This record gives sequence, C-alpha cells and structure tokens, in this order.
Amino acid sequence: MRIGELAARTGLSRDAIRFYERTGLVTGERLPNGYRDFPPETVPWLAYVRTAQALGFSLAEIARTGEELRDAPDSAEALSALFEEKIAAIDARMARLSALRADLSARAGSGCPLRAG
Repeated sequence: MRIGELAARTGLSRDAIRFYERTGLVTGERLPNGYRDFPPETVPWLAYVRTAQALGFSLAEIARTGEELRDAPDSAEALSALFEEKIAAIDARMARLSALRADLSARAGSGCPLRAG
C-alpha cells in the first residue's frame, strides 16, 4: 500500500511514517515510479509502535525488541518481561527524582541554595 493509504489506515501523518522509515521501524519498497509501497502488516505494526510509545518505550527500545517480539512464539511472556524491565527503570528514576526533590527542598529558603547543606 502507498504511504497515503497507510497514513489513512493508521491515523499517522505521512511525515511520521517517513520518520519511522528513516529510523528503520518500517520498511517500504520503492516502486518504479518512486512511490513507497508498504506491506499490509505495517498497519498493525504501527499500532504496536504507537501503543509502546504511549507506555513509555523509546523508539530505540521498540526497534531493539520489535523484531524479536514479532517472531516470539509467546509474545505475552516476552512482553511481560519487557514491562517488568520498564517498571524497574521507572522505579529507579522515581527514586532519583525523589532524592533530587528532597535536596532542592532542603536548600530552599537557605541563605545560599547552591551551597551544600
């Protein structure tokens, strides 16, 4: 299917699809007239990409794990493992942010907030 039809079926802009193509998340063949031609399985794949992004996965993470997940015999198990890794990363980031907040709170109202307390 051509990029316009793919955009219509996925709700993405042509520019977004071109960006995903440049980053290697989708591939389309070039027809003799220069138009892009994408296989039908690109539609559900782009839905997967958008959902993964909404869940906080970066495009690099999606690109790294996408092919193995598509070919996994039990993708639910593989996805659960990825979710657990993401939860651990979020927990670690939340702990760092909490420590930063505590440090900023301790410095607020001091004579010179940039000095160590």
